[in-house]
Amino acid sequence: MDNNQMVARIRELFEFGDMEAYGRAFQDMAADDIVQEWPQSGERLRGKENIVKMNEGYSANTGTAPKATLRRIVEPGKAWIIESTIDYGDGTPVSSVAIIELGPDGKIAKETDYFANPFEAPEWRKQFVEQMEPAGAR
Repeated sequence: MDNNQMVARIRELFEFGDMEAYGRAFQDMAADDIVQEWPQSGERLRGKENIVKMNEGYSANTGTAPKATLRRIVEPGKAWIIESTIDYGDGTPVSSVAIIELGPDGKIAKETDYFANPFEAPEWRKQFVEQMEPAGAR
Protein backbone atom coordinates (compact mmCIF):
# COMPACT_ATOMS: atom_id res chain seq x y z
CA MET A 1 0.00 0.00 0.00
CA ASP A 2 1.52 3.36 -0.98
CA ASN A 3 1.24 6.52 1.12
CA ASN A 4 -1.74 7.90 -0.85
CA GLN A 5 -3.68 4.67 -0.37
CA MET A 6 -2.83 4.67 3.35
CA VAL A 7 -4.00 8.28 3.74
CA ALA A 8 -7.32 7.29 2.12
CA ARG A 9 -7.69 4.30 4.48
CA ILE A 10 -6.85 6.42 7.54
CA ARG A 11 -9.45 8.99 6.47
CA GLU A 12 -12.01 6.17 6.14
CA LEU A 13 -11.12 4.90 9.61
CA PHE A 14 -10.96 8.22 11.47
CA GLU A 15 -13.75 10.18 9.79
CA PHE A 16 -16.41 7.87 11.15
CA GLY A 17 -20.00 8.89 11.51
CA ASP A 18 -20.58 6.31 14.22
CA MET A 19 -18.87 3.49 16.07
CA GLU A 20 -20.26 0.86 13.66
CA ALA A 21 -18.70 2.60 10.63
CA TYR A 22 -15.42 2.86 12.55
CA GLY A 23 -15.60 -0.85 13.37
CA ARG A 24 -16.11 -1.87 9.74
CA ALA A 25 -13.13 0.18 8.54
CA PHE A 26 -11.00 -0.97 11.47
CA GLN A 27 -11.62 -4.67 10.80
CA ASP A 28 -10.25 -4.36 7.27
CA MET A 29 -7.12 -2.48 8.34
CA ALA A 30 -6.07 -4.13 11.59
CA ALA A 31 -3.89 -7.19 12.04
CA ASP A 32 -5.48 -10.02 14.03
CA ASP A 33 -2.90 -9.56 16.81
CA ILE A 34 -3.06 -5.75 17.00
CA VAL A 35 -2.26 -4.09 20.34
CA GLN A 36 -4.12 -0.85 21.20
CA GLU A 37 -3.06 1.21 24.23
CA TRP A 38 -4.76 4.03 26.13
CA PRO A 39 -2.07 5.43 28.44
CA GLN A 40 -4.37 7.84 30.34
CA SER A 41 -6.53 5.03 31.69
CA GLY A 42 -3.77 2.42 31.86
CA GLU A 43 -5.58 0.07 29.46
CA ARG A 44 -4.18 -2.15 26.74
CA LEU A 45 -6.34 -4.11 24.31
CA ARG A 46 -4.89 -7.18 22.60
CA GLY A 47 -6.32 -8.66 19.44
CA LYS A 48 -8.68 -7.36 16.78
CA GLU A 49 -11.59 -9.41 18.13
CA ASN A 50 -11.44 -7.75 21.58
CA ILE A 51 -11.22 -4.27 20.06
CA VAL A 52 -14.12 -4.89 17.68
CA LYS A 53 -16.32 -6.22 20.51
CA MET A 54 -15.45 -3.27 22.75
CA ASN A 55 -16.35 -0.80 19.98
CA GLU A 56 -19.60 -2.63 19.15
CA GLY A 57 -20.82 -2.08 22.72
CA TYR A 58 -19.39 1.40 23.19
CA SER A 59 -22.57 3.47 22.74
CA ALA A 60 -24.75 1.11 24.77
CA ASN A 61 -22.24 0.99 27.63
CA THR A 62 -21.41 4.70 27.74
CA GLY A 63 -24.64 6.32 26.60
CA THR A 64 -22.65 8.41 24.13
CA ALA A 65 -22.33 8.44 20.34
CA PRO A 66 -18.81 9.76 19.57
CA LYS A 67 -18.04 11.49 16.29
CA ALA A 68 -14.50 12.27 15.16
CA THR A 69 -13.22 15.10 12.98
CA LEU A 70 -9.86 14.43 11.37
CA ARG A 71 -7.51 17.39 11.78
CA ARG A 72 -4.28 16.20 10.19
CA ILE A 73 -2.27 13.19 9.08
CA VAL A 74 1.49 13.30 9.47
CA GLU A 75 2.90 10.82 6.97
CA PRO A 76 5.29 8.12 8.03
CA GLY A 77 8.85 7.68 8.96
CA LYS A 78 8.36 4.70 11.23
CA ALA A 79 4.81 5.48 12.31
CA TRP A 80 1.67 7.29 11.21
CA ILE A 81 0.43 10.04 13.52
CA ILE A 82 -3.19 11.12 13.33
CA GLU A 83 -4.66 14.12 15.16
CA SER A 84 -8.41 14.53 15.51
CA THR A 85 -11.08 16.17 17.62
CA ILE A 86 -13.82 14.03 19.15
CA ASP A 87 -17.20 15.29 20.31
CA TYR A 88 -18.75 12.71 22.65
CA GLY A 89 -22.11 14.40 22.30
CA ASP A 90 -21.82 16.99 25.07
CA GLY A 91 -20.20 19.69 22.92
CA THR A 92 -16.77 19.43 24.58
CA PRO A 93 -14.05 19.09 21.92
CA VAL A 94 -11.62 16.37 23.06
CA SER A 95 -8.27 16.34 21.27
CA SER A 96 -7.05 12.93 20.19
CA VAL A 97 -3.73 11.68 18.84
CA ALA A 98 -3.29 8.18 17.46
CA ILE A 99 0.11 6.70 16.71
CA ILE A 100 -0.17 3.79 14.28
CA GLU A 101 2.66 1.39 13.64
CA LEU A 102 2.43 -1.02 10.74
CA GLY A 103 3.68 -4.59 10.63
CA PRO A 104 5.58 -6.12 7.71
CA ASP A 105 2.27 -7.09 6.06
CA GLY A 106 1.14 -3.41 5.97
CA LYS A 107 -1.60 -3.92 8.56
CA ILE A 108 -1.78 -2.05 11.86
CA ALA A 109 0.36 -3.90 14.40
CA LYS A 110 0.08 -1.36 17.22
CA GLU A 111 -2.01 1.72 17.91
CA THR A 112 -1.48 4.09 20.82
CA ASP A 113 -4.23 6.64 21.51
CA TYR A 114 -4.04 9.78 23.63
CA PHE A 115 -7.08 11.85 24.65
CA ALA A 116 -7.00 15.32 26.18
CA ASN A 117 -9.86 17.44 27.44
CA PRO A 118 -9.59 21.16 26.80
CA PHE A 119 -8.43 23.40 29.62
CA GLU A 120 -7.94 27.10 30.23
CA ALA A 121 -4.39 28.28 29.77
CA PRO A 122 -2.94 29.70 32.99
CA GLU A 123 -2.56 33.45 33.23
CA TRP A 124 1.18 33.28 34.03
CA ARG A 125 2.01 31.88 30.56
CA LYS A 126 0.48 34.76 28.59
CA GLN A 127 3.79 36.61 28.44
CA PHE A 128 5.40 33.66 26.64
CA VAL A 129 2.71 32.51 24.25
CA GLU A 130 0.72 33.58 21.25
CA GLN A 131 -3.00 32.94 21.64
CA MET A 132 -4.59 30.66 19.05
CA GLU A 133 -8.05 29.21 18.54
CA PRO A 134 -8.38 26.00 20.60
CA ALA A 135 -8.94 22.82 18.61
CA GLY A 136 -12.61 22.19 18.05
CA ALA A 137 -13.68 25.69 19.07
CA ARG A 138 -16.90 26.84 17.46
